[in-house]
Amino acid sequence: MTHTYQITGMTCGSCEAKVKSALLAVEHVTATEVSKETASATITMDKHIPLSELQKTLGAKYQISAIHHRESIEQTKSWLATYKPVLLIFFYILVVTALIEFSTEQIDYSRWMRHFMAGFFLTFSFFKMLNLKGFKESYVMYDIVARKFPVWGYIYAFTELFLGIAFLLNFNPVLVNSITFVVMSVSIIGVLKTVLNKKTIKCACLGDVFNLPMSTVTIIEDGLMILMSLGMLYMAFN
Repeated sequence: MTHTYQITGMTCGSCEAKVKSALLAVEHVTATEVSKETASATITMDKHIPLSELQKTLGAKYQISAIHHRESIEQTKSWLATYKPVLLIFFYILVVTALIEFSTEQIDYSRWMRHFMAGFFLTFSFFKMLNLKGFKESYVMYDIVARKFPVWGYIYAFTELFLGIAFLLNFNPVLVNSITFVVMSVSIIGVLKTVLNKKTIKCACLGDVFNLPMSTVTIIEDGLMILMSLGMLYMAFN
């Protein structure tokens, strides 16, 4: 029998080799293929091996878990219940920024978008900061830059924080929106690949606090920031 598992914590070729060696040493394992790029391991065994036994073999540095089809996840937990945290965050930011804007003498949609993006980046970076290492380990599983340069996982979290502060202070709108467009455009590539390939991978948008599966919600989230940054760049030049 052959099973494919998700493994987090692998950051280099050495990690990949260590995981493969450890798994091959497990009794009843006849073959294994380990990939740092896809954060997975395909194990062939002549007898079923409990997941707990495989985890014990790998130790604390590497976390192994079963890969389930997206359909089974949706059956056990409704869409609304799954994405309630991120939906609530968007709702709160939208309402608060709307109240701020409606309290002014004249509604300025550019200013509203700027406040919304400030709230978005500050809130999402906050959750990432709660467990930077956990965020980085989840992020390297699908981001095209973090896969090659794992340290980007840490840099990305601080980039969101600085973007949030910059939007709040209205610092150099052209520069800040340009950086936002580039960063979010690169980020969405890995998200699109994951969703289109129907891989069930944990979304790192809220760090390691919530166990949110990658889905079209993540695409909409990144896409919204891309569109808003483009809109604000257009307004800045007109």
